[in-house]
Amino acid sequence: MPQIIFLPHDERCPEGAVIDVSSGEKLIEAALKNGIDIEHACEKACACTTCHVIIREGFDSLRESNETEDDLLDKAWGLEPDSRLSCQVVLGTEDLVIEIPKYTINQVSESR
Repeated sequence: MPQIIFLPHDERCPEGAVIDVSSGEKLIEAALKNGIDIEHACEKACACTTCHVIIREGFDSLRESNETEDDLLDKAWGLEPDSRLSCQVVLGTEDLVIEIPKYTINQVSESR
């Protein structure tokens, strides 16, 4: 069973976390199910960038992103070569190390 290691994030996951996940599950679903509140303003419809994460380890084990995800990622704050939208990442059999960026671009956020 693969694991996801979330690096510490001041608001979303202050202590960091290690969770067991199932292959075929979406990254955001696994995070939310385990109490890691990754923002998802578009309700996981691949229509925004609020669920942007950086895959620090295990990036090459994932399926490639599609054109829609790539176009949205171009608008994400703090974009890096190993950035993905967590609503589009389908977990495989490899462990992942995930960083949640410090900021997000959310035009409808209530908590500014």
